[in-house]
Amino acid sequence: MSNVKSILLVGVGGQGTILVSKILTNGLLRAGYDVKMSEIHGMAQRGGSVSTTIRYGDKVYSPVMGEGQADVLVAFEKMEAVRWSPFLKPNGIAVVNDYEIASLPIAIGEAEYPQGTLEAMKACFDTRVLDAAGIAQQVGNPRTMNIVLLGALIAAFGLKEIDWDSILAENLPAKMLEVNLKALHAGMEIQL
Repeated sequence: MSNVKSILLVGVGGQGTILVSKILTNGLLRAGYDVKMSEIHGMAQRGGSVSTTIRYGDKVYSPVMGEGQADVLVAFEKMEAVRWSPFLKPNGIAVVNDYEIASLPIAIGEAEYPQGTLEAMKACFDTRVLDAAGIAQQVGNPRTMNIVLLGALIAAFGLKEIDWDSILAENLPAKMLEVNLKALHAGMEIQL
C-alpha cells in the first residue's frame, strides 16, 4: 500500500496559492519526504483559476494526479472548491475558505455568484470551512489569508513538527515575515 499523500491547492490568481505550494513543498522536503509539485497558472494574472498539486511520501514518481485522487483539496475561494471537487477522493477532505471572488461575468453584472457552494460541498465531502480572510484581518494584514490556510493545513495534516518559521523566513521578504508568522500560527490553532 502506498503512503503517498496528494494535496490539491486551488484559488484565483493573486491569492498566493503558488507561494503556499512552494512553502509547503520546502517544508515537506526538509522533513525528509520525497515531494513532487506541479502548478497550473492558467489566466492567473487576470483573476483566473490557479491550481497546484503536491504529492509527498517515501517515494513519489509524478506530481500528476487525476480525478478522485486528492486526499485533501484546499480551496482559497468557494467557487474554486466546487470547480475542482471532482479531483477529491470520496473519503478526502475539503478545506474551504469562506471567501468569494467575483469572476468577470459576475463583476460586470452578467451573472450572479452561485449560491449554496458550501452546502453542495458538504453534501458530497468531508468539508471543513474557515474564515481565513477574517483571521488574516485580525492578525493585521488581509493579504496573509493564504498563510492562514497554510497553517490550517499544517495542523490538519499533523505536520507541526517541521520548523515552519524558518521556512517562511527563507521564502518571504523580511518586512513581511512578522505578520505572516502571526497568520501561520493563527491558522495552526484552527480546529478543522
